[in-house]
Amino acid sequence: MNKLLLNGSKKLLGSSLNKNVLKSSSALLSTNVPQNAPDNRVEVFVDDKPVLVQPGVTVLQACAEAGVEIPRFCYHERLAIAGNCRMCLVEVERTPKPVASCAMPVMKGMRIKTDSPATKKAREGVMEFLLVNHPLDCPVCDQGGECDLQDQAMAFGSDRSRFTDIFFSGKRAVEDKNLGPLVKTSMNRCIHCTRCVRFASEVAGVDDLGTTGRGGEMQIGTYVEKLLASEVSGNVIDLCPVGALTSKPYAFTARPWELRKISSIDVLDGVGSNIVVQHRAGDVMRVLPRLNEDINEEWLDDKARFSYDGLRRQRLVTPMVRGYDGLLKPCDWEDAFYAVADRLSQATGSQVAALAGSLVDAESLVALKDLMNKLGSENVFVEESFPSQGASTDLRTNYVSNASINSLEQADLVLLIGTNPRYEAPMYNTRIRKSLVHNELRVALLGSKVNLSYEYDYLGDSAQALEELLNGKHEYSKFLAKAKRPLIVLGSSALQRKDADSLLNLTTRLSEKLRIQNGCPSDWKVFNVLHRVC
Repeated sequence: MNKLLLNGSKKLLGSSLNKNVLKSSSALLSTNVPQNAPDNRVEVFVDDKPVLVQPGVTVLQACAEAGVEIPRFCYHERLAIAGNCRMCLVEVERTPKPVASCAMPVMKGMRIKTDSPATKKAREGVMEFLLVNHPLDCPVCDQGGECDLQDQAMAFGSDRSRFTDIFFSGKRAVEDKNLGPLVKTSMNRCIHCTRCVRFASEVAGVDDLGTTGRGGEMQIGTYVEKLLASEVSGNVIDLCPVGALTSKPYAFTARPWELRKISSIDVLDGVGSNIVVQHRAGDVMRVLPRLNEDINEEWLDDKARFSYDGLRRQRLVTPMVRGYDGLLKPCDWEDAFYAVADRLSQATGSQVAALAGSLVDAESLVALKDLMNKLGSENVFVEESFPSQGASTDLRTNYVSNASINSLEQADLVLLIGTNPRYEAPMYNTRIRKSLVHNELRVALLGSKVNLSYEYDYLGDSAQALEELLNGKHEYSKFLAKAKRPLIVLGSSALQRKDADSLLNLTTRLSEKLRIQNGCPSDWKVFNVLHRVC
């Protein structure tokens, strides 16, 4: 029976464990290798199957290259290796005991056994220890139906337990933590994988979560009681392999198999994160991230994840017309259109104006502009203004982010001007932090001093500093001159200032100067505008 479960485990785990592990691990093993570079790959054997991998990769990644799925709880391809869940144990020839495949680097000629009796016994033992303190509340757990612990207990666990009342006095109880209005905690279910701790420290840049105590007294929390103050805190919900961290707004509202999924794009900021909208009977129940390596990877900011509740609360869902008594009253769409047409027919072109909000799509804006022109009016306004003389809007490069978000990982210096990407574009900010941590990116800020969740060089908040940078008289000019792939990011909020024309002019001139003098590649875009809306 165990063999039958193991044979079906690959298909089972492919839908709930880490859907992109094989893809991302294979990419890790094969990318960033020059075409003319010598082949220095080493040969290892996974279940007697020869596999060529790059030196230094882990046993788990080598198994992924061979198409073998290794169960794991603590390992995540975007986080540092912890090696504390021990679920990824495999047998390696000439080793006295099973090894943790996520932390063991491969060696030439290594023979790895992922389906041996010793490996199965080790995994069953680990699963027993994980379940001995886990509460039996799966029917009321929001993780039910997409829980890694459930799937792996079925695929790799034993069909009976050796723990009885004689040896075991009772389950461990842990007090729930209050992390705020978004993340719900049920710490009795926690298996101490520390994914949430590593995400908060490495990706979010907020060292609030950590562990206290040892052994059976170990707990994960915020040391002192406080909220998880991060704009990307909801990602710990996706990372948690059990039901310890779940969505508080989504609690007890739906089950995964009841929902229908639609792939979409987030429009609440200027990044365009890829999302999956899950709905039931026409009501949006939750929003989850969709994998896109070039934009948001597999993360999502809290605004995009939790703002769907505004679709049903405090929102006008029917048109309203102001009556003769001066009060707004609900009406049918047909009556609303007739009322609008009647008012427009009585007004001349100069008396008509249109104002578009931040969530309006481009096609609707074009249709609105055509309607106003047909009425003889040029009074079309949007919430985001743009300088009228500093640069022409006829050139698209003057008002968009010319470099892709993925380019941040190749940059060696980023100059932020008049922007706070942590709250204006959280996914852009996490990519800057990722490059700063892994690639030694240098970041400078010109504008209001803010907390960006990482260290940066502050250059002041005056336009004079920007002019000094252009003329090479600023003390930071020497760092700009050394940058081979600089990026200058101008925030759209800076374009709302009275001196926006001169500010934009100075920024574009500085970008062009760096591109020419520093010898940037021909396809490298230095000047970028970071918008707050799409």
